[in-house]
Amino acid sequence: MTTLRYCLLTEPERPLLNKFYKDQGSSMRAAAQGQLWVARAEEIVAALCLTPVPGGYWLTGLWVAERWRGRQIARRLIEAALQSTEGTTWLFCHPDLMPFYQQQRFSPCTELPAPLAERLARYQRSKALLAMARFQSSLAGSSPGNNTSV
Repeated sequence: MTTLRYCLLTEPERPLLNKFYKDQGSSMRAAAQGQLWVARAEEIVAALCLTPVPGGYWLTGLWVAERWRGRQIARRLIEAALQSTEGTTWLFCHPDLMPFYQQQRFSPCTELPAPLAERLARYQRSKALLAMARFQSSLAGSSPGNNTSV
């Protein structure tokens, strides 16, 4: 079985992500201001982008190469990317993808930072999309037994 690494892509590697998307037949592009996260075997097999927005991040560009699907790579990539974030992570998705994102602890939402609300309104003119959000705090990974406050 091939070992995958989940890691940030360096700035000089940015063209590799655009090549990955193009090779997959996707029109997605690596976001200019975002953190680019990938799952790698020898090559990139999955990717996503986290772009800072007021109050958190906007997750875009999640894609897993077709031959790698069904192995929970998207779930692991999301977890790796969000592990060190705080605040809310928002995304826009087709309604058919809502159950997948709910399994990743995202919930439908209507409150968005202004730039995302404006973008979603534009996108919804031509696409069926909904907004989802996941809140993450520095305590998200702690258990009640590890809390020192009483």
